[in-house]
Amino acid sequence: MRERKIHFTKCALLMQDLLAAKRDLRLSREIKRLGRYDGLIIDDLGYLQQSRDEMEVVFTLLAERYERGSVLMTSNLPFSKWEAIFKDAMMTAAAIDRLVHHSVIIELNIPSYRVEQARKSQQSSSADLPGADPGTTATQPAAEKKIVERT
Repeated sequence: MRERKIHFTKCALLMQDLLAAKRDLRLSREIKRLGRYDGLIIDDLGYLQQSRDEMEVVFTLLAERYERGSVLMTSNLPFSKWEAIFKDAMMTAAAIDRLVHHSVIIELNIPSYRVEQARKSQQSSSADLPGADPGTTATQPAAEKKIVERT
């Protein structure tokens, strides 16, 4: 079995690195550096609001990696809401097209463990208070999609 080099990054940090590389006229060099990894794991796409410039550099990376290397991307938004991320219908369609071609999509509709831990913590704290209703702190977690691109 062959070892594989994998790079994990939060999407917001990746965008900052790519924007800095673009500003310094070394974007192609940075994308080439990331191309040395067999796989990229990009976490939390769409978690924070991003500018059009930020999403353009992410799209450039996805376009360059298309059919050259694996990408695993996580997002708490369904594809139908990705236009809000990429700011443009055509760029959104092209990004999704590149991600889903040769891919396995795993949609997790399970409770968030962070929300569950917070709820349990609040319940144990409120149980000490007379007349407290422990069921009033529950919230609905967002679904998370994981996209795995295979080459």
